[in-house]
Amino acid sequence: MATAVLLRLAPLPPHPSPRAPSSPRPALLLPLGRQRSRAAGAIRAAGDGLADQTTVYTGVYGPWSVDVADVREVLLYRAGLVTAAASFLVASSGAFLPAGNPTGDAVRQGADLLYAAGAAGLGLSLVLIHIYVTPIKRFLQALWALGVLGSVGTYALAAQPLDEGLVRYVLEHPGAMWFVGPTFAALTGLVFKEGLCYGKLEAGILTFVIPILLLGHLSGLMDDGAKLGLLGVWMALFTVFAARKFQQPIKDDIGDKSVFMFNALPEEEKKALLQKLEAPTEQKLE
Repeated sequence: MATAVLLRLAPLPPHPSPRAPSSPRPALLLPLGRQRSRAAGAIRAAGDGLADQTTVYTGVYGPWSVDVADVREVLLYRAGLVTAAASFLVASSGAFLPAGNPTGDAVRQGADLLYAAGAAGLGLSLVLIHIYVTPIKRFLQALWALGVLGSVGTYALAAQPLDEGLVRYVLEHPGAMWFVGPTFAALTGLVFKEGLCYGKLEAGILTFVIPILLLGHLSGLMDDGAKLGLLGVWMALFTVFAARKFQQPIKDDIGDKSVFMFNALPEEEKKALLQKLEAPTEQKLE
C-alpha cells in the first residue's frame, strides 16, 4: 500500500508521449535519499506545512535545517501541551458545574485520571522542550518528577485511606499542595519560557496566575470566589496558549539548532569548531 501511495505522489511528465508509456520504476527501488525526501514531505504535511527542509538557517555555530526528527519532536511537544491543557480544562470544569449535574459528577469522579493524563502530557513536553541552558531544562524535569512522586505518595498515604481521590483530597487539605505543587511549578516554568521566547501575552499572564492561585489555596488567604475567578482565567488562557502553538512555524520550537548540535559534540570537536569559526575574524583583524 505504501508503494501505491508513493507511486501516486510521483510527478507526471509535462509532455506525455503518445506512445504507450513504459512500466514505471517501482517506488521501493528509488534511491534511499528520494524515499527519505518523500517521507519528510509527508511529515511536513502533518505539521501543516510549517516546516521547510529546503531552507537553510544561519546559526551561531553554523548552518542548519529542519529534518524529519525535528518535525516529529515538535509535533509531540505540542501534543503534550494540548493533552495537558485539555485534561486541565475538563477537570476544572467540574468546579463550575453544580452538584447533581450528570456531566459535573462524571468529571469530578474522573478528576484523578484527568490529572494523571495532564501530568503525562506535561512530562512529554518537558522531555522534548528545547532550552539552550541544559541545567534549566533538567530543573524543570526534576520539579515535574518531584510533583509526580508527591502526588502518588499523597494519594497512597493520605487520600486512599480516607477513600478519597487525590484531587478532592488536595482541595479539602490545602497543605497537600506542598507535595503536588512542584508539578505546577514545572508548568509555570514552561509557560514562562514560552512567554519570554515568543512574547506570548497569555503565557506571560499564566506565569503569574498559576502560582497566585495555588499559593492562595495553600495559605488559605483566598476565598472560594476569588479562586474560581482565577481558575476561569487559567482555563481560558491555557486553552488559547495550547491552540496558538500550532500557528507557529516548526522552526520556532526548535530554536537555533546549531547550539544543540554544538553541545552534543565531544570537547575536542567543540574546540576545533570554535577555532575554525574564530579564524576568519582573526584574519580580518590582521
